[in-house]
Amino acid sequence: MRVLEFLNERHVPFEILDHVPTYDAQHMAHAVHVRGGAVAKSVLLRANHGYRYMTAILPATQKIDFDVASRALGGSELRLASEAEVSEVCPECEAGVLLPFGSQYGVKTVVDSSLAKEDEIVFEGSTHHETIRMKFADFCRLESPLIVPLTRPT
Repeated sequence: MRVLEFLNERHVPFEILDHVPTYDAQHMAHAVHVRGGAVAKSVLLRANHGYRYMTAILPATQKIDFDVASRALGGSELRLASEAEVSEVCPECEAGVLLPFGSQYGVKTVVDSSLAKEDEIVFEGSTHHETIRMKFADFCRLESPLIVPLTRPT
């Protein structure tokens, strides 16, 4: 999936923020001068012993709480996918990059409920030096994610 073409074809307004390469969401937030709570990091999860993948989107400042996420997802057994699995699911991206549009890869997208409070989100594009800013409402309109708690409330 070419994310810029995907967004343009759907007439979604967005902004590209180019920056020095970063390899985690907190450093990306710093590079583009955005607070970490508005940075949507994407994590690939394996559910129920790897029989199903999910793209989990959460703030850069948080980590998945597997107990909270499991309860929110009906008791699914969850674990992080490997970097090799991420590359298999999202082959056109640089290694370690996972776009937040799981539907484009045939997987469900789940978003931590804390991100629903944000007007705008920023997320990594297809590379480690490209970040995209867009309205959270536009993201939801495109992706129709399941919005549930994935992290412990702060």
